[in-house]
Amino acid sequence: AQLSCLARLLAAKNLTADFGSFPPDLLLFFHPSEVRAGSCREFYTRASRGNLDLLPQGSPQRTRLLRGALTCLGVRGSRLEPQQLGSLGTLVCDLEPGTIPASGAAILDNLKLCPALTGAQQDALNALLLTGDTAYGDPSSWDLRTLQDLGPLVLALNQTTLSLVAEAVREDFRRSIAAAYSSQGHSQREKSLILLRAFAAAAAASHPRLQRSADGCPFEPVTASSIVYDVLSLTPEQLDLCLSSDVLIENLEAVLEQPVPLESSRILKKKVDQLFPSGIPEKQLKRLGVLSRLYTDQEISQWSVTSRDTLSALLSPSGGEWKDSQVQQLLSRYLALGGSLTGALLREIGGKRLCNLREEQIQQIPAEAIGTAGQLNISSCSQSKKEQLYRKAREAFASLASTPGPYYCRIRPYLGGAPAEDLKDLANAGVAINMDLDTFLALNPKELQKLSVTDVKNLLGENLPELKKAKDEPLVVSWVKIQSQRELDCVLGIGLQGGLQEPTGTTTSAHPTTLASVSSTATVTTPARPTTPANVTSMATVPTSPHPSTSASVTSLTTVLTTPHPATSASVTPMANSPMPT
Repeated sequence: AQLSCLARLLAAKNLTADFGSFPPDLLLFFHPSEVRAGSCREFYTRASRGNLDLLPQGSPQRTRLLRGALTCLGVRGSRLEPQQLGSLGTLVCDLEPGTIPASGAAILDNLKLCPALTGAQQDALNALLLTGDTAYGDPSSWDLRTLQDLGPLVLALNQTTLSLVAEAVREDFRRSIAAAYSSQGHSQREKSLILLRAFAAAAAASHPRLQRSADGCPFEPVTASSIVYDVLSLTPEQLDLCLSSDVLIENLEAVLEQPVPLESSRILKKKVDQLFPSGIPEKQLKRLGVLSRLYTDQEISQWSVTSRDTLSALLSPSGGEWKDSQVQQLLSRYLALGGSLTGALLREIGGKRLCNLREEQIQQIPAEAIGTAGQLNISSCSQSKKEQLYRKAREAFASLASTPGPYYCRIRPYLGGAPAEDLKDLANAGVAINMDLDTFLALNPKELQKLSVTDVKNLLGENLPELKKAKDEPLVVSWVKIQSQRELDCVLGIGLQGGLQEPTGTTTSAHPTTLASVSSTATVTTPARPTTPANVTSMATVPTSPHPSTSASVTSLTTVLTTPHPATSASVTPMANSPMPT
């Protein structure tokens, strides 16, 4: 819709003449009336490079675009010259089927650009190829390279054409497609399955089946020689009727090398279960491959997984992705039957799934297994599990403790479970370990709070400046808050702020007294010998109001010291509410 609006806007502003500066997708939305006769060939050549699927097939815009191109190029009949084909590009995909044989071999490169051909166009293509009058020659002479050079056109080959291709060539091509299947994306896999089924059907046609109804199979039963093709060409229902469990087990590896559709895989699983109603023997579990991923947690809990080789075979990534719950059940079963985890098994399990084990299961892992497991990512573990694994790692690498550099490199993945005491030992080992920031931020927050500024400086070493970049991380913020700002400035010197400030000057009262307030207690000291009646003759403690008084109140007085000389009555400031001496 946006491209359509933009095309109309350009037309309204008379800006369509400079089409060379616009992307091909936009040109698809130009009205033919905007295309000048003198430059129409260049226009349609550029437009044909656009994504034709932006215009719905059969839509007026798409039909108008093709008609304008054919008129511009002077096409009068079904035959297209090579020069015309070069300008039409993907627009050829909308031509009538009769154009294909009429235009001859020159049209094949254009057809390779088409996302899909109609049934009639496919028939016309096969008719052209069967003449042998193309660069590819007669189908009976094709080899693996020829099939590869056909590119997307191979998807349009019918059984008549494929049957002429040598069986060995078809098999080589099928194997090349199957080998690439696992690394392909979803859309490409769908195309590969179409090809594999087509080639499987061609192979099956070379070995006609006899009608057979005794066991319900409409064909001759699947045999060892046909099973690789049959699992791709038969429907799940036909596979269920025509495949025996014995034939499947004898050829299981060859079958599982094929990109078997999911529903057909379920039939294969069913056949395996039928053969072993009392449980799958351990030697057969090793062979299950992708089928093992179809078993439920409950079914896995009944497996006889006692050897490391069996567990390793089941965990192999070649069998596809496991669900975490399945791996948990598989490991639980293995450990319950007395199995032990080695470093190699831990690598196959991976840190994430290791974290899914229960604490009592982690406790069963030997320290030496951690020592040979390599770099496991245990960041998803709970804190208690991190501490468990750290203790095992510390034991495993104890022999390296006297060499801080190598020791740190080996124990680094497990430091999230280290106590502060051990972190301090690393910091004060006398050798810079230069802890990376990711490892630092993964430390136990409670233990990090126990580290001093100097500890952190020594741990990070040359990576200390990186700490400034993480100043807003909660772990860093909470640590900084309990450190002396002066130490942060003087020891780290990287500009971290937010630490504790040291007190400056005299500490003031928590509740300062204003001029209008009255002190809580006033002491009046009188001379040792009274002189005149007007003098105060005793020491009086004067309680004052707990509330501040106004400016009209008695002047606040902390301590009034009398002079050693006699004073007159006028020399003493009256005290409010003072008891008179008797």
